[in-house]
Amino acid sequence: MARVRRNLLLDLARILNEVIPQAHYVGGIVRSSLLKRQSSDLDITLPPEDVKPAALELARRLKAASFEMDAEFGVWRLVTHKDKIQIDLTAYQGKDLKADLLRRDFSFNALAYPVSALPQIEITPHKDGTARVILKRLQRRNIVDVSGGLQAVADKVIDENNPRVFKEDPLRMLRAFRSSAELGFSISPRTLAQIKKDRALIVQPAGERVREELERLFATSKAYENLLLMDECGLLTALFPELEAQRECAEVYYGKGGVLKHTLDVFKRMEYLLDHLQKAFPKYAAKLAPLAQHKALYKMTALLHDIAKPATAKKVGDRLRFFYHEERGAKMAKAVLERLHYSRADIRLICAMIGEHLRPSNLASNDVITDKGAYHFFRDLGEAGVPMLLLCWADYTSYVTDAQLKRIMPKSGERLMSIARAQQTANVGKTLRHMQVLTLLLHKYFDQPKKVQPTRLITGRDVMDELSLPPSPKIGEILEAVSVAQVEGKVTNRQEALAFIKTLDLRAQHIK
Repeated sequence: MARVRRNLLLDLARILNEVIPQAHYVGGIVRSSLLKRQSSDLDITLPPEDVKPAALELARRLKAASFEMDAEFGVWRLVTHKDKIQIDLTAYQGKDLKADLLRRDFSFNALAYPVSALPQIEITPHKDGTARVILKRLQRRNIVDVSGGLQAVADKVIDENNPRVFKEDPLRMLRAFRSSAELGFSISPRTLAQIKKDRALIVQPAGERVREELERLFATSKAYENLLLMDECGLLTALFPELEAQRECAEVYYGKGGVLKHTLDVFKRMEYLLDHLQKAFPKYAAKLAPLAQHKALYKMTALLHDIAKPATAKKVGDRLRFFYHEERGAKMAKAVLERLHYSRADIRLICAMIGEHLRPSNLASNDVITDKGAYHFFRDLGEAGVPMLLLCWADYTSYVTDAQLKRIMPKSGERLMSIARAQQTANVGKTLRHMQVLTLLLHKYFDQPKKVQPTRLITGRDVMDELSLPPSPKIGEILEAVSVAQVEGKVTNRQEALAFIKTLDLRAQHIK
C-alpha cells in the first residue's frame, strides 16, 4: 500500500492559507475529493493580480519550482522538489469567483472550497514519481456551488454548466465521454443534445489535445460503450469523417451499420481482450501483459483497421471484395494519426499492424503452419508481429456472439483443427481455427524462439571470404537462406552454415 506523507498534511494547508487565504480550491480536486478519489494536482483560483506574487512566495515557502504556463489566462504551475506535488494557480476567468465557476465545463467541476477553511490535504507518493492528493474533512457548508454541482456528483451525472461550454472549447465534448468512462457517470440528455448540435466544432481543437483525451478514454474499460454514444451524437464521425463511409458499406455482409458496425465490434473485442488476457491466452498472458498496458494504442488500431474498406469495395461476381484495403488503410490511418500528432513510433507500429493484418488469415488458409511460414511472418512484421496478433484476435472474434466466444475460447489452445473440420460449423469453426493459429504463432514466438528469430551463425564477411564474392545485395540473400535453413533444422552451427552456402546456386537471380 502506498505510503501517505502525513508530516506535510497540515503544513501544506497552513502555508497555502497564510499566503493565499483569499483563494479557493476548484474543479477536479474538489469533485474528486467528494468522490474520495485522488487527484494528480491541486487546482486553485484567485484574483488575477494575486497569481504571480502568490506563485513566487509559495515556491519559496514550499521549496518548489515555479513557472508561468499561460500568460493570457494567468496560469502558474508549482512542483515541489521533494514530494513532487503539483499546484496550479489560475486567475479568475471573469470578474470574480462566481463568474469563474459559471464559465466551467460541467456542473460537477463548478465547485470551490475556500483555502481559508483549512481542509486536510492527504498526499500519497505515486509509482510514477509524482504525488497524488485528496482533500479530506470537507464541510458542506463551506462548498461554493453555483450550478448544482453537488447534486450532479450525488447523482453521478455529467451536465453542461451552460449552453455555451462547447462553443467556448469544443474539446469539452470529448471530455464528457472521457469523464463518463473514467468516473462511471452518465451524461445528461440535454448535454448529449448539445453535443449533437455542436459536434461539427470538434475539428477546431489542436490535434494533440484531442489525442490526449482519446488516449485517456481508450485507456478505460468503458471506451466501447462511450464510443457507441459518441456515434449516436454524431461526434465519432465528426472527429473521424473517414469512418462515415463505412456506415452503409457492406451491409449485406455485416448487417445494418455495415463496416462501421464491424469496426465497433472489433473495438469491443479488443477492449475485452486487453482486460481478459488470462482467458484468451492463459499460457502467454504474463508475457503479453506489458503489451496490453498500451490499451489506447491497440484500441486506436482497432478503430482504424478497416478504414479503407469503403474505398476499395468491389463486387466480383456475387461477392463483395476489398482488394488491398489493408495497404491503403495503413496510408489513410497514417494521415489520421498525423492529424492527431501521434509519435512517429506509434504511427509506425499502428500502420504496420493495419497494413499486414491479413497475414495470419493467409497463414490459416494452409492446413499446416510451417516453421518457415512463422519465421517469415515474424521477420517481416518485426516489432509489430506479436502486437498484430492481438488485433487479429479482436478481428476474428468479432464474427461470433459473446456466448459463442465464451464457449470456444478454452479450445483456442488446443491442437490446430483442420480446415475441413472448421468448415463444418461455419463462422464458429472458422473463428476457432483462426484463434488456434494465433495461439500457435505465440507458441512458436515465445516457446521456440530459435524457430522465428534464429541466431546468426555467420556474417556477411564470412560469406564474401568463403565464396570470394564482392559486396552486393546477394550477400543478404545468402544470409537469409542460411536463416531459413536454420529454422528448418538443416543448419545448426557455423561449420554447417559455411558448408550450406557452398550448395547454393549463386547464378540464380534470387537465392532461396
